[in-house]
Order: sequence, then structure tokens, then C-alpha cells
Amino acid sequence: MVTRLEPLVDKPLAETVDAFHRGRFHLVQPVGRGHRAGMDAMLLASLVVDDRPIRVADLGAGAGAAGLAVATRLPDAAVVLVERSSDMAAFARKSLALPENAKFAQRAEVIEADVTLTGKARFAAGLPDDSFHHVIMNPPFNDPGDRKTPDALKAEAHAMTENLFESWIRTAGAIVMPGGQLSLIARPQSIAEIIAACGRRFGGLEITAIHPRPGENATRILVTAIKGSRAKLQLRAPLLMHDRVESHAFAPLVDDLNNGRVGYRRLR
Repeated sequence: MVTRLEPLVDKPLAETVDAFHRGRFHLVQPVGRGHRAGMDAMLLASLVVDDRPIRVADLGAGAGAAGLAVATRLPDAAVVLVERSSDMAAFARKSLALPENAKFAQRAEVIEADVTLTGKARFAAGLPDDSFHHVIMNPPFNDPGDRKTPDALKAEAHAMTENLFESWIRTAGAIVMPGGQLSLIARPQSIAEIIAACGRRFGGLEITAIHPRPGENATRILVTAIKGSRAKLQLRAPLLMHDRVESHAFAPLVDDLNNGRVGYRRLR
């Protein structure tokens, strides 16, 4: 990991260049300000399992961790990183410019746009209808009543707004092709909102609860759904981050997902 100072906004801002997937791709991220990607982004990326030439939209991409993880693992995937914050979009562009990412950088681009745009404004931003095979998202998940961070950039990335899932999944439903897949990671308490937002847009929901250890409550859920499907919802077997109570080592499957060695394939 390399730390350096670069002028990004109105004053020098520390940043790091961090290795993911055991060095297969690198990400430029802020230090002490804004959102820093980790396990959530890697698990989200693992939900895209597709050997075809595909287009993937990463909504609210931040510095691009999840989208770039998809591009690294799937050599025929073209990825569009959609990010509203000009600061975080700049980090994503820096990431694409790294020599370490040259092998896939030509298959990725950054669009600076609000995920909630609709109609002609969304089209003009570069997100036309029925144009992606997969849409992935890791929306802000903190309740507005939670203790707020003084960092405005981090607050924007983490604080949930009213009707967030409705507006984000509405956009996903517009830009993904019929039969295309929505994938997201969220907190368990958002499950009802997610199901409601999918509505008639997406069916065949598959939900996996992620538990830290045996006997501990779930802290995240993984959700996939198919546009236009009428298949019934399925609750999959839980995923344990650590499969032994006193161990800090990741369970073998989780370690493989985190490092891009395998994808988390749908049941159907």
C-alpha cells in the first residue's frame, strides 16, 4: 500500500493505492475522508457470474471497487462506474489510470451522474434504457438517525435517504435489459424495502444472509433478482464469514469470493 498527498479539492488530501484480489487490481482511495471500500464491495462483485461479453453498471460506484473487481474476474465484462460525487469519480478515474490496471482499464469508464436521474436526463448522462446485462449496487445503508460523521463526503456515501431503494432500483429496472440481473448488498433491516422496490420490475429474488460467525445475527444480505422474472423468492443458506467461533480467518468460500477466485452463482 502506498500513501501520498495529492491536490484533489481545495487542500491536499491523503490517498492510498490499495491492492485487491491479491494484487490483480488496485484502487486509489481517500484517507480520512470519504468512503473506503472493503469486503462489501468484493462480495457484491462476486454476484456477477456470466461468461458472455456483458455490460455492467455499478451504481454509486465510489472509487470503483466493485465494478473493477467484476472487470478483473470476468475478461469479457465492460463496466460503467456511475458516481455522483465529483471527488469520488476523480478517484475512480485515477484508479483506471494506474499502470497496475492497464489489462482491463479499456473495458471500464466513469460516468459522473446521480443514480436517481430519470427519463431524458438519465439518457443524456449515458444511461439509456435496456443497455446493461447486469446492474450492481451498494447503496448508502446508515439510518438518517444514526450518529452523523463530520465528513460530508463519507456522510453522502453512507447515509440512507428517503425512498432510496425505490429510486435506485427504479433506475436499475430502466437500464438493465429484459432478463438482466440486479445484484445488491444491504443491511438485513432493509429487506422489506428491497422486496417492495423490486415489485414487478424484478422477480426470482434470491437472498443470502451473511453472518459473522455461527450463532451470531446477520449483518448483511446479498440480493439478486432478474428483470421480468415471475419466479418466487428464495432464501438461500446463510453465508458465514468465519466458520469457527473463535477464528478470525475467513471461511474458505468467503475468502475465494473476497479475492475474486470464484463468483457466487445463482441457484437458477
